[in-house]
Amino acid sequence: MVADDLGYRDLGCYGATKIKTPRADQLAAEGVRFVDAHSISSVCDPSRYSILCGAYIWHARLEGNYALYFHDGQITLPSLLKAAGYHTEALGKWHLGFGRGRKDTDWNKELKPGPLEVGFDYFFGTPGTHDGAPLVFVENHYVFGLDPADPIRVDRSPKYGATGKMIGGAKAAAARPDDRIDFIVTDKAVKFIAGQSEKAPFFLYLAFTAPHVPINPAPEFRGKSEAGLYGDYIEQLDYCTGRVLDALEKHGFAKNTLVIYTSDNGGVLLRDPLDLGHRSNGELLGQKTDAWEGGHRIPFIARWPGHVPAGTVRKDLFSQVDIMATFAQAAHIALPAGASPDGISQLAAFIDPGGTPSQRNETAFLGIASYALREGDWFYMPRQGSGGRSAPDKKGIPWKKTGFSNSDIDEKGKIKPDAPPDQLYNLADDIGQARNLTLDQPKRAAAMHARMDELGLRFTSLAVVGQVKTRATDPANSPTPQASASPAPRP
Repeated sequence: MVADDLGYRDLGCYGATKIKTPRADQLAAEGVRFVDAHSISSVCDPSRYSILCGAYIWHARLEGNYALYFHDGQITLPSLLKAAGYHTEALGKWHLGFGRGRKDTDWNKELKPGPLEVGFDYFFGTPGTHDGAPLVFVENHYVFGLDPADPIRVDRSPKYGATGKMIGGAKAAAARPDDRIDFIVTDKAVKFIAGQSEKAPFFLYLAFTAPHVPINPAPEFRGKSEAGLYGDYIEQLDYCTGRVLDALEKHGFAKNTLVIYTSDNGGVLLRDPLDLGHRSNGELLGQKTDAWEGGHRIPFIARWPGHVPAGTVRKDLFSQVDIMATFAQAAHIALPAGASPDGISQLAAFIDPGGTPSQRNETAFLGIASYALREGDWFYMPRQGSGGRSAPDKKGIPWKKTGFSNSDIDEKGKIKPDAPPDQLYNLADDIGQARNLTLDQPKRAAAMHARMDELGLRFTSLAVVGQVKTRATDPANSPTPQASASPAPRP
């Protein structure tokens, strides 16, 4: 289960006090809670890509803004599991494209290739974020409920920004009420689980829309939390999570199902919950879009009775790019050559969270304007600022009001004239990234900068949040899988 923009401190089991999340908290009490888990990116589609194929987005063969992210013949998590006899289903937010080529999608025709072509038996959900046109559901290869007499067109002119404007498709839009999306896909998830049997295994990828903007909880959840509509939306998300967990229990699958609950990136710092005393990412610096910790450190909970010890905490580094390899080992499936090129199995960390040595020492992160590299407790960025929208302050909450503190940034959210050209932090001593150590540790900064060059992490453009406009690295300099930001090649 993947939430959309759920922050590191948005759940009770991660420290939230203004928002009640009893079902997520129960999941953590029955399994392991990771406190140093990360998405590969501070925006959603690169992270979702890594979850489903065990690869960093900068290794993707992207054909165009709206084309399917996965290339022909690519081994994905669902295709691997399907080949091993699993029933596979994807529900909720997709945001990984449809079709081939560089042109915008024609939503009135067959949407192919898409989720089914990468290994899912069935798909039902939103094509992208729930504020991004077209505002419809897609079922398998077609827009759900589309009236051929009322075709859909998407206006992507600059005046409508990254989300675009949907024109036409009234019946299809009516079939996707914005405040009921997660209820509808949860109903589908419950039905899927009810239809399974002990004779064959199953894999469900359930991607919720909450708490991504627009913050739009259903009427029955408004006023439930102490963190405004944002908190209400998360409490609604927790309710939907509970319904899925209840379905597993009701149909006898809870004891032999590995459940993962996580987010695609860090939370957005919104004014209303902040005014009410709730910080989505807690003490972390930054938020969604940033390469700083707040952009990609995320909640990550795993439950697998009889395998994962209950009520435990994993403190070592974990990356979502490792999910595919971990699942494969859990399912006793050998990874074919070329599969999950950047991921490693961390199943040992699930099974013995307190005793298993660190499985991953190095990983990389992508903001919308910079990369970052992690080596052990050390965090390095080759550029100034947040690598996103937090600093230099561009829009949204003024820097001073955010409560952020960073030695390179003044009280107006601007980079100080004497700030170093790059950034280095020791997260063991400074999880809030308040003090840039580049000038104190020039050799370490230089070594990590050189390592980024070795990995081919040369930022070009991620011009629109949620849509990769160009490759993150020049294809000629694209790193090979052996040069990926992984501890070591797998045997």
